[in-house]
Amino acid sequence: MMYDNNAAANVKAGIDKINFYTPNHYLNLVDLAKVRGVDPNKYLIGIGQSKMSVAALDQDIVAMAANAAEPMLSAEDRQQIGLLIVATESGIDQSKAAALFMQDLLKLTGNLRAIEIKEACYGATAGIQLACDYVRSHPGRKALVIASDIARYGLDTPGEVTQGAGAVAMLITSNPAILAIEPESIYESRSTGDFWRPNYSTVAFARGKFSEEIYVSMFEEVWGKAQRQGMANPETLQALLFHIPFSKMGRKGLRTLGNGKIAEADYTRLTERFERSIVYGKEVGNIYTGSIYLALLSLLENDESLKVGDRIGLYSYGSGSVAELYFGTLQPGYRQRLDAQAHRDLLDHRERLSMPEYEAMFSAQLVTDGSEQDLGRSDHSEAATHYLTGIKDHERQYR
Repeated sequence: MMYDNNAAANVKAGIDKINFYTPNHYLNLVDLAKVRGVDPNKYLIGIGQSKMSVAALDQDIVAMAANAAEPMLSAEDRQQIGLLIVATESGIDQSKAAALFMQDLLKLTGNLRAIEIKEACYGATAGIQLACDYVRSHPGRKALVIASDIARYGLDTPGEVTQGAGAVAMLITSNPAILAIEPESIYESRSTGDFWRPNYSTVAFARGKFSEEIYVSMFEEVWGKAQRQGMANPETLQALLFHIPFSKMGRKGLRTLGNGKIAEADYTRLTERFERSIVYGKEVGNIYTGSIYLALLSLLENDESLKVGDRIGLYSYGSGSVAELYFGTLQPGYRQRLDAQAHRDLLDHRERLSMPEYEAMFSAQLVTDGSEQDLGRSDHSEAATHYLTGIKDHERQYR
């Protein structure tokens, strides 16, 4: 049987299920501002963040990814997943893909491809596009894409306020229940030095202003191309989502469409819906690869005016740098796939850390000298059924 590329392109593909997990500890940024001698409004308004999740050692990117995916997968899903992708820039091994740990923890079959993708915060978008191509050519199979990251810049550094931790899991299928993703998109890559983390460092390095400039200029580039190709007519867009390492960054991208560049009614609509897309991110912080998909979930669960058939644009950006603008349409029954109450409970039931507790949790590290280490469990809630128990014989041990 020969492969029919045209037939595959006509298969609807996209997000069928989506869920997120964030650790059960957070730091209030007013507390951070007071100790760092900063006006709290610099964080609350200037950066646009209010809290940030803080991960204990037992909630690494593998544990968080498993906790994000576990609640949404049925027995049938586990049998039908043929492609498993973990996108992260907080990888735990230089060789073995985090997806292989997922296969074991989530009790998936062996009949699948399991890979890890890295390209800063863009990785999950690359994973979704690969997954859509996969299900278009294998309509009876499903793909699981999980974005999981811990953003670390160091204590008392300029980037400290834009840290965070969490994971977003998405099941990609043909005939999806939430968002059908259009096969055509606009993307661009440039080799830049705006953000990086060398192998020897546990924290990232960034040229903040330069990174913002690249982020905005690449958005303007892909938006312009999309307009010239008839893909980005503002009148057809009900919402435009952005990668949001902090909410002010996405707002800067959106503002490039202001000052009469698009109709005032369209700009107002996109701005109002942008505000609903950052509700979760303002409380979780930067989760790198998952940030734009946390924005998607935030929009869907905090905007009652959206309706089936609405078209949404998504601007994904990863430093270094890769950008992509793509589009999707809300599907019938998408609201039945959401669980806003569970996600609100997840955020509301976290424990607020004092500054000494935060600094101690942030400073704790796994051993790197080959010795063994046992870890306690930091989250005993039903949301955190998976956790790292320690290191033995140079291998991470999960339960």
